[in-house]
Amino acid sequence: MGAEGRSNVLVEGGLTAGLLRLAGPMFVSALLQNVQSLIDLFWVGRLGSPAVAALAMSGTVLMLLFPMVMGVSSGTVALVSRAVGAGRDDDASDAAGQSLLLALGFGLATGVAGFFLAGWLCRLLGAGPVVAELGRSYLRISFAGSFSVFLLFVGNSTLQGAGRPLLPMCVMALANLLNMALDPLFIFGLFGLPRLEVRGAALATVLSQMLAAAVVLGALAGGRIDGLHVTARRWRFHPHLAWRLLRIGIPSSGQILSRSLMSMVLMRIVASTGMVAVAAYGIGLRFHMIILMPAFTLGNAAATMVGQNLGAGQPARARRAAWQAVAMDEVVMVAAALLLALAARPLIAFFDSTPEVVETGAAYLLTVSPFYVFTGVAIVLGRALMGAGDTVGPMVCTVLCLWGLQVPLALLLAPTMDPPTQGVWWAIAAAAAAHGLVVTAWFETGRWKSKAV
Repeated sequence: MGAEGRSNVLVEGGLTAGLLRLAGPMFVSALLQNVQSLIDLFWVGRLGSPAVAALAMSGTVLMLLFPMVMGVSSGTVALVSRAVGAGRDDDASDAAGQSLLLALGFGLATGVAGFFLAGWLCRLLGAGPVVAELGRSYLRISFAGSFSVFLLFVGNSTLQGAGRPLLPMCVMALANLLNMALDPLFIFGLFGLPRLEVRGAALATVLSQMLAAAVVLGALAGGRIDGLHVTARRWRFHPHLAWRLLRIGIPSSGQILSRSLMSMVLMRIVASTGMVAVAAYGIGLRFHMIILMPAFTLGNAAATMVGQNLGAGQPARARRAAWQAVAMDEVVMVAAALLLALAARPLIAFFDSTPEVVETGAAYLLTVSPFYVFTGVAIVLGRALMGAGDTVGPMVCTVLCLWGLQVPLALLLAPTMDPPTQGVWWAIAAAAAAHGLVVTAWFETGRWKSKAV
């Protein structure tokens, strides 16, 4: 069934209106997702700095989940958005079903491996015995339920590619409410439940993600989304279609893997300076993920706009949409940097009032935040390239800036600065600036306009 009788405002209407129509619900979804992690951090913070450090290290380890899920997601957005833009609804549904099948397989395999390697990964990051054991208990539950994260992420990417971001927003709201209710119950053992502490935070998050994934899959299977009807028969394995998805997704996976491994290296460098630095870095990273939410959401909106407009044969409009998204994001990045400069210490203290943690975390926010104007450009244009199916260029740019600049610079500056963490903060800032510039240069070559998917 085609879409000839259905108008598509993403390829016909105003660019700003189209971006806002997509980015608004996506932003709320991302905000809710990050609030979910902050809910965990808030309650776990009541257990002390070792628990906060364990949560920070666990978050770094869990980033290892994203290379594979982002690879499948990148292929999903590219194929689904192109098919929807061209009015080929059956092709879009087939791509969605194949993506979900791959997500389930990768999620189960990653979960099994992570479950048995959880403790070793924490020790690899330099955790002491107490933090390593707390991190292990958190991660084993998280990995056991990681398949639901894969299905939820790829299901939401399918809806993103189809230009239907409202359902993921509503689902994340439901998941947050459940997580908010379950966290104190499981962490502190209220109403007769066992006191699970950090394990309780992991269990609350896993259960809420499972509910969210079930709702998204039910909606896709029920045919209630215009242009998509992902019934059971769409889940059958098709080698050619799977390869098309992976051909786009493998470079994206490589990009995220390189970033995840780099994060582990940085965490190892930070951990060498003590538990206080780990707690401060973990809290600072949470705030920067919130700051970057507009960049990710506008980038995802740009990916859908670029994919659908290329599918509709309008490459010039696709380019204008990407740069419009960049302009909108830069306004937010400047405002966020100013806010963090004014409120760095009280923001860190809200989660951990230990004076040393506050000072180290505030230094991180004050040093790195101004450079996220470059990170915003890299994220938005990188996601726009992903929507076009061009994932090799962003991967190369990421590897060069992170491994060719950020890691060597952190290793060079940390031993020479007082405190050593300040050297790591400046390395992150320098790499952010370089990354924004090289992604811009790649995007402006225009090779993505003729990319076949």
